[in-house]
Amino acid sequence: MLKKHLICVVGPTAVGKTAIGIKLAQALQTEIVSADSRQFYRELQIGTAKPDSSELNQVPHHCINSLSIHDNYDVGRYEKEALAKLDELFQHHGQVVLVGGSGLFVDAVCLGLDDLPRVKNGVREGLNSELETKGLDVLVDELKQSDPEYYEIVDRKNPQRVIRALEVIRSTDKPFSSFRKRTPKQRPFEVISVGLELDRGILYRRIDERMDVMIANGLFKEAEGFLPFKELNALQTVGYTEIFGYLEGSYDKEEAIRLLKRNSRRYAKRQLTWFKRNECTEWFNPSNFENIHTYVKNELELSKSKD
Repeated sequence: MLKKHLICVVGPTAVGKTAIGIKLAQALQTEIVSADSRQFYRELQIGTAKPDSSELNQVPHHCINSLSIHDNYDVGRYEKEALAKLDELFQHHGQVVLVGGSGLFVDAVCLGLDDLPRVKNGVREGLNSELETKGLDVLVDELKQSDPEYYEIVDRKNPQRVIRALEVIRSTDKPFSSFRKRTPKQRPFEVISVGLELDRGILYRRIDERMDVMIANGLFKEAEGFLPFKELNALQTVGYTEIFGYLEGSYDKEEAIRLLKRNSRRYAKRQLTWFKRNECTEWFNPSNFENIHTYVKNELELSKSKD
């Protein structure tokens, strides 16, 4: 029986993962599974840079617009559902393409989730109370002091991720990162990982330009409609939280736009830090698809020769 392969296309926001993923899927005559946690939610359109209808029509996509912001969803559930979808797709394809910038979700599929220790009673409730009374920044500062390694890669705008780390730290008096052994779980497929990167200045300019396009397309209006639901986990993300602050009068629109661009650049930096930990990822400039395609073909041939 021929080995099945999952081709992962990873990298920071605005680097061009969607276009490369589609080209690879077309070349391999296969389908795409998304590992971008912000693109799962059907209500979030402008601020998540989803593939547009033309792109979605070029190749079958899965795990995009599959949830509501009101759904209770986490990476554990994604791991189960994504693996089930891959099992289904591998019945018809030798390769499937996984595209996304959410490192935890990519790792959940490729490596499996780490087994974390039990949390002491009351710790999570205490942290949620502190979040309400003191704000997220205080908890983020605590994480920075107690686990600088995880602080560098976590989405610091996502209270669920910050609290998850802190509840383990407070329960064990050990850094959350010390439990992240990254011991791969057995998978019925092999992974070929392709990373996309650009010169930092070029990437940051692309991020700023894309944010300008989102704003022109109505991002502020879209976020205004979500203001009553701003506490939902799906909305604790760059691209919406900055606008909520403006809508609530914390600062003016010019400052909101500055924060949108700054936080998007910081998010890209954390994404790169996360994905660069994987020494098996081969990195490419997204402008050269031929090099990427050749690398994937060679890896597939090499794997085939080992059978």
